[in-house]
Amino acid sequence: MKLTTLINSALIFASITLVPGIAGAQVATNNSNETIAINSNNLPSNSTYVNYFQPFNLVTFAYQGGLKQHGIPSGETLVFETQNRNIMAKDLVKAAVNADKLPSQLLNDQNYLSAVNLQLNALPDYAAAD
Repeated sequence: MKLTTLINSALIFASITLVPGIAGAQVATNNSNETIAINSNNLPSNSTYVNYFQPFNLVTFAYQGGLKQHGIPSGETLVFETQNRNIMAKDLVKAAVNADKLPSQLLNDQNYLSAVNLQLNALPDYAAAD
């Protein structure tokens, strides 16, 4: 019961944290007149990146083995290494940057790193549900 309350609290906190970013989204068009969304709260004005992994998707990608070639284990090994603090949010983000899945600016984005850390902390619960 306490674990469920903790998870629900974490999800509420994450939702509250991410709402300002969603509200700050802007709509633009690219050269082919396709509509794209830009979240100006998370990206510098000179960034060419428009779309990148959200923290939940990054952790899921890593869990499924998407960052193995960049030193991040998958599955239960990732869960174990995360619980033992051998893999931290910054490690995951750095591997994703090296894999060209994230812009390097996110290595210094404390909000993004905190959100990835929140997802890593919830990883054992997600893995247990598999």
